[in-house]
Amino acid sequence: MSVPYFSSTFSFIALSIIMVVILSSTSFALAKPSKQSRPRPHRHLSVDYYAKSCPQLEQLVSSVTAQQFKESPISGPATIRLFFHDCFVEGCDASILITSRPGSKILAEKDAVDNKDLREEGFESIRLAKALVETKCPGVVSCADILAIAARDYVHSAGGPYYQVTKGRWDGKISMASRVSSNIPQANHTVDQMLKLFNSKGLALEDLVVLSGAHTMGFAHCQQFVSRLYDYRGSKQPDPAIDPKLLKALRMYCPHFGGNSDIVAPFDVTTPFSFDHAYYGNLESNLGLLASDQALFLDPRTRPLVKDFATDKQKFFQAFGLAMEKMGSIGVKRGRKHGEKRKDCSLHS
Repeated sequence: MSVPYFSSTFSFIALSIIMVVILSSTSFALAKPSKQSRPRPHRHLSVDYYAKSCPQLEQLVSSVTAQQFKESPISGPATIRLFFHDCFVEGCDASILITSRPGSKILAEKDAVDNKDLREEGFESIRLAKALVETKCPGVVSCADILAIAARDYVHSAGGPYYQVTKGRWDGKISMASRVSSNIPQANHTVDQMLKLFNSKGLALEDLVVLSGAHTMGFAHCQQFVSRLYDYRGSKQPDPAIDPKLLKALRMYCPHFGGNSDIVAPFDVTTPFSFDHAYYGNLESNLGLLASDQALFLDPRTRPLVKDFATDKQKFFQAFGLAMEKMGSIGVKRGRKHGEKRKDCSLHS
């Protein structure tokens, strides 16, 4: 198996092969999707916001994301994760894209410890899309809207749903690393901790389960789950909820101490390059990579939704599009008092 578009330092290729060999695949039955009401859009956002000022916006962004996904598929999960990390800190305002000022004692969000392993391919996708949009619609479109559109495009490129993206966000002026940690879900969070955080953003229990489904793509560094393998919650034993075969495979590549800083493993061990619903079936089989993932199946409040999505891909797809629209409305900035339209997404205007 050859995957030439990833750095050789990322050894998830061999790890994925071992997992696929030793883990039994899961088949899912499809059921009829249930109806779910569309969330009320933010009063300043609309699908046709740029209909007159930049009517070709979505085509411009999609031309970049399609090319990037073809050349470097890791750009997909990298950009989707970038959108999540942006919206949860200061709202969906592209503050995650700002680069720290040289010599400044105040670091930008991008340089926070919790954002250090965000892939550069995500930032590059937005940089390229913004540069192209500026040639056609200079000074009109925010980086925040481009990030929201690009995340949707990558979901669809990987086989996921195509949903309408409401637009009209302005770019935020504040980006502080110190505000990141308390606003980003952690790999060892309990459902109670995650619910408290999601509720603080105006998101509900179902949004937590649905948006966690983004882990159907992408990869995590060993440091995010190594404690589950050797010393779960200080027990000096592995997490009893992890599948023994998965535990064995992960331990081969993630030693307890040292030598694992560049190693990553797929969130979804069965179809790591596709946006599908296998993530939920994996949780039923105790194949969740992070403790926070597996917790969704272990907790009686979230288990029914996990089971629902594991058997109904279309239901998950429909719910995911609605949840992304809801998340994309968090902390929207409007007007020059609170926002700006950056020409270079990494720099304040």
